[in-house]
Amino acid sequence: MFFDILWIAITYCIGSVPFGLVFAKTFCHIDPRTAGSGNVGATNVSRLCGTGWGVATLACDLLKGALPVAIIMHYSGSELAWTLTALAAILGHLYSCFLGFKGGKAVATSIGVLIPLAFWQLLAAVVLCLLLIWRSGFVSLGSLALVTAMPILLALSGKFSLLPLSLIILGLVYWSHRENIRRL
Repeated sequence: MFFDILWIAITYCIGSVPFGLVFAKTFCHIDPRTAGSGNVGATNVSRLCGTGWGVATLACDLLKGALPVAIIMHYSGSELAWTLTALAAILGHLYSCFLGFKGGKAVATSIGVLIPLAFWQLLAAVVLCLLLIWRSGFVSLGSLALVTAMPILLALSGKFSLLPLSLIILGLVYWSHRENIRRL
């Protein structure tokens, strides 16, 4: 129990690391919070600093979700601990303690937490996401489709214990994309 609580707190701090800001400021001398879309995520970093730094940001944001969840799954059989760890990583990204409780849109970190929890369902949702991005040119549309598809795919595959997490992710990602939704 103590380990679970400590791990959830550590995961929030890991989730709070703004890799996009670190990469953009260190290697491109650009603050993504004041340039482009104003977001510290992979899409904005890619636009501002090039595809390589965008991919590096994406990879780190995926890992800061996937690794803490994979670790807690190894050490704890509690699905509640898994869910709270996943939420801690996502909330850290959205409300980073290193950025005055502001952050990114949490799509990559959400994908990361779902990798160890629901890989095959996530893979189907990612395919849908990529198809929509390819057809529409809007990353935000693909991201919204991904988080919308996840609860449906989890229910269809009988992973009902992950439905609350996927619905919370859906709400958080929609909330973080509210400006994009208005523009779409």
